[in-house]
Amino acid sequence: MAMREIRVVGDPVLRTPCEPIREIDDRVKALVEDLLETVDAEGRAGLAANQIGVGLRAFSWNIDDEIGYVLNPRLVEVSTDEYQDGDEGCLSVPGLWFPTRRAWYARVVGEDLDGREVVVEGTELMARCLQHECDHLDGMLFLDRLERAERKKAMRAIRDQPTRRSR
Repeated sequence: MAMREIRVVGDPVLRTPCEPIREIDDRVKALVEDLLETVDAEGRAGLAANQIGVGLRAFSWNIDDEIGYVLNPRLVEVSTDEYQDGDEGCLSVPGLWFPTRRAWYARVVGEDLDGREVVVEGTELMARCLQHECDHLDGMLFLDRLERAERKKAMRAIRDQPTRRSR
């Protein structure tokens, strides 16, 4: 297991849709261990595989003292009548938070390391995390979901940040 370096905005891996995991082998097991260890730090809610440079469909979460993972997640349901508005941030856009509208409820279906179906669902922060991480796996950043004026502010803030290394 290893705490992995987080890729930051500008790295092409973050804009590349991730490939499905076709075989659960030692490489995938090591990826899950790395995802779990890397997300297990204060202030981290979720982590997609491409954020650590791996183009496979997997993510981990750390919400309300629960740490978990899912392979090949598919966002299968979101609330269409209830939304949450609030600031959202991203490990790949360090130090910046912007108002991002998300569904209040979300459900993801995927699998575990034994190939069994896994259902992960939740409201509020968990729903935000599920939507955010599935976006990552599709090559999207939360910045893509911002209102036009907020996106403009976000891009300016990113440009104005001093050159930084990921953490």
